[in-house]
Amino acid sequence: MNILSEQLILTALKHVIDPEIGINIVDLGLIYDVKLDAGNVYIKMTMTTPGCPLHESIAKGAEEAVRQLQGIESVKVDLVWDPPWTPDRISNWAKKQLGWR
Repeated sequence: MNILSEQLILTALKHVIDPEIGINIVDLGLIYDVKLDAGNVYIKMTMTTPGCPLHESIAKGAEEAVRQLQGIESVKVDLVWDPPWTPDRISNWAKKQLGWR
């Protein structure tokens, strides 16, 4: 039995891949915040650019990935543009995958 936690939610979100880049949304630094309150999850996230044509499908993928976890009552994904995303948010692992380091 998994105990619901913010870390477990982040692990679920790592299954959501940005199809243009091929890296998960956590390692890309698109997740700004995760809050968990008695099975209710709030995710604050962004995209690499406001004009990203896949923002709806990626946000929906995040919601669906979290809904799969046992004990989830509701999921709200808040897509924000402030602060703007920058490549500094990318994890070291993802930078290596992209050949940046």
